[in-house]
Parts: sequence; C-alpha cells; structure tokens
Amino acid sequence: MRHIFFLSVFFLILSGCSKSNKTQDESMMVSAVALPPKTKSDSYDKNLNQSAPKIEQKIIKEATLRFETDDLENTFNQIQKAVATGKARIINDSEGKDYGTVFRNLTVKVPSENFDRFINDISKGVSYFEIKNISAQDVTEQFIDLTSRLNTKKKLEERYLQILQKATKVSEILEIEKQISVIREEIEAKEGQLKYLQSRVSESTVTIEFYKTIAEKEGVKISYGSKIWTAVKSGFFSLSDFLISLISIWPFIIIFCVLAYFIRKRFKRKKQQS
Repeated sequence: MRHIFFLSVFFLILSGCSKSNKTQDESMMVSAVALPPKTKSDSYDKNLNQSAPKIEQKIIKEATLRFETDDLENTFNQIQKAVATGKARIINDSEGKDYGTVFRNLTVKVPSENFDRFINDISKGVSYFEIKNISAQDVTEQFIDLTSRLNTKKKLEERYLQILQKATKVSEILEIEKQISVIREEIEAKEGQLKYLQSRVSESTVTIEFYKTIAEKEGVKISYGSKIWTAVKSGFFSLSDFLISLISIWPFIIIFCVLAYFIRKRFKRKKQQS
C-alpha cells in the first residue's frame, strides 16, 4: 500500500510540472506575437490629410467711406488715380449741394485682390473719416452648398435623359420631359445664384462720399414760387387736419343739431301762441 501511495504522489508531481511548462510556453508564444508598428498608421493618417482637397475661401468685401475735403476736384482726381492703379471701375457718380455743403458720391467696383491697396490709396491725405465701415463676409459654406446642389441636379437630369431615350409610350415621354424641364429650371436658378455670388466675391463694392463745407449764402436758395407753393400745401394740410378733427367729434355735433332743432321748434310754438 505504501508503494502505491508513493507512486500516485509521484505521478501528481509530474503532471503539475508538465502544466507549468505548458503555461510558460503559452506565455512565451503570446509575447512572441509582434504588434503592428504605430508609425504606419501615423503615416497613413498624414497621407489622408495631405490628400484632402483644400477649399478656397469665398469672402465678400465691402466698404463705406465718408470724409471732408478742402478741394473736391483734387480729391476726385486722387480717387481716379486709385481706380486706375487698382484696375477698378466707377459704376455710379453723383454730386449735389445742400444748405451747408457741396458733396459728391461715388460707387466703385474693385477687384478683391486690390481691395486693401485701394482703401490705402484713398486714405492718403484724409485727416479723419466721419464714416469708415469695412466688412468681410465669408460665404464659403454657401458656395459649397450651391455647388453640391447644382451637381446633384445635373446628375439627376442625366438620368432622366437616359430614361427618355429608352421610353416608348407617349405618356411616359411627356412625363419625363416635364420632369426634365423642372430640373432644368432649378439648374439655371442655381447657376444664376452661383454667378451672382462669384461676382460679389471677385469684385468688392466701395461707397465713397466726400464733401466740402461752404458758407450759408452759397448754399441752396429757395425761390419765391417754392415758398408760395409750400404755403399752399401747408394751408391744405391745416384744412385737412381741421376736417379730421370735426369728424372725430361727430356724436357731439349730432346731439348739438338735435337740441338746436327742438329748441327752435319750441320757440316757434311760443310765438304762435302769443
């Protein structure tokens, strides 16, 4: 019995050693598995970022300037030189005179790349601006949205054209042509919006107002006929206001007329009795 007991203990020890060797071998196998290097994934992400197309910003620039000058003609000549240098164009030119100033208003279209230079050229010699508003509106998102919608409509039009070539029934042909005409109108509308947006982006609008202060006697003088006409209009408006005020108290007027009628009628009866 003792021999059997010792043999069983010996076999248990051998089995335990074999299991520990197996676990060591498995751990060595796991540690031997190599993970993929991180540099490959990093370089892949860099390649993705480099391959992504860069979107050009679409910015609408506008400016409003107002300032005083000692000589309107010299200031206008300076603006004309800035227009020629910046390859701009004057689309509106107006001038006038009021009670205390002589002024001139200009609206100029400037290529966006020359906008800052044009503003600097105009600002030379100006002591201060009464108004100087410069704005920049980013319409990149709107431009991308319109472009994607336009491309979608064009692809849809191509599909309808392909279906139209395969159609045989007159009803089908008419229905497809109707859908194509609707899509074509939407495409033209989107193209018009894109052209308008692109024109505002490519050319900036600058509004310039400059004036010269003058004495009151040199200002605009009102003629005698204008004074008479003004007086006539004033009298007409006064009469209108009086009539409107009478209309607003019409209940009191009716009551007064009714009372006057009965009082007069009563006096007549008294005269007849006497």
